[in-house]
Amino acid sequence: MACSPPPATPRSGRAPGGGKSYAGRSRRSLGVELTNIGITPGQLTGLRAPTSRGFPKSRNITEHVDPEQIALLVKNEWKLSYVTPLYQFRHVQLKSYSKQLSAFIVSEKQQGIAVEIGLETNFKVVFSVVLGLAETEDDAETVFIQIHSKPPFAGDGDVPKIIWSGWLTCVGGNPDYLRSLPSGFVCLPLFCASGSESLTSLVKLWFERTFDCSFGTLNLNSTYLQWLASMWTGCHHVSSIRYLKLVWNLPAQPPLDISYTVHPQDAWDLWNSVREQDSTGDTIGINEVERFMKGLESHFFRHFRIYLSAGMLTKVSTAFGSAHCDGKIKVCTLLQPGIFNIS
Repeated sequence: MACSPPPATPRSGRAPGGGKSYAGRSRRSLGVELTNIGITPGQLTGLRAPTSRGFPKSRNITEHVDPEQIALLVKNEWKLSYVTPLYQFRHVQLKSYSKQLSAFIVSEKQQGIAVEIGLETNFKVVFSVVLGLAETEDDAETVFIQIHSKPPFAGDGDVPKIIWSGWLTCVGGNPDYLRSLPSGFVCLPLFCASGSESLTSLVKLWFERTFDCSFGTLNLNSTYLQWLASMWTGCHHVSSIRYLKLVWNLPAQPPLDISYTVHPQDAWDLWNSVREQDSTGDTIGINEVERFMKGLESHFFRHFRIYLSAGMLTKVSTAFGSAHCDGKIKVCTLLQPGIFNIS
């Protein structure tokens, strides 16, 4: 879940009344310092692909997080976005934020904005804190948001229906980056949403106007999915992955999707065989990831004479969860919070 977006520069020139200041947002909220030649050299370091990654720290998350809150995070499929640091966000003001966002959605609906709430008019927004996911003192606590709705003629005993959920989190963030943020900024760089696109857009718009931040699409490319497949397989000795399932899309006519399921012990044996002798148990290198994937692809070719390397890896699944190239994840277990280490 960790994510290190571009650093924010000091806030300035905000539009009166909390309105959006598009003119300054490209520089300020996205943290990109523009020059006559485009981007300053210092910003390019954030775009380089890593050559090594650390394994998620092993800890039983159920000992730190309320089981009821864990249940809110697992099973659903979440659409990922990144978000720049929030200005003047306060965890102690969540009750006020609940009322503000609820009023904002009502206002937008009254103005004719398409909101997929159907006929329901009695709904409320609830902000809450998920304590225990943060790994360090620099990580901000995770914030969870739910939108509940009731039909207009529902009885007093009817349970409100959850029509949208989302959360903002920072787990194992880069300490140097987090400590470099100007005063007043809170970093919760990963935004996960489950629900209608129209409600997701309204929630993002409210955050942008209220906290002078900016959201962006967070897709998971083939290289990242390869890292994830390797890291999950490397965790098999701690907690069984049960299976490793990979999906490739091949450029055929019509396009061909190939699903490839590997027995967990076979995946673990292959992973051990490609590990470098001087590797520590805490990190894995890009060379090891490439050899692991090449081993899987070679095994598939021997049986089916199909080059998986000619296509694109689009999805990875284990008992831990799944990740898709379009930026959708599903968390099936939270034995350790770094299971989705997006950085």
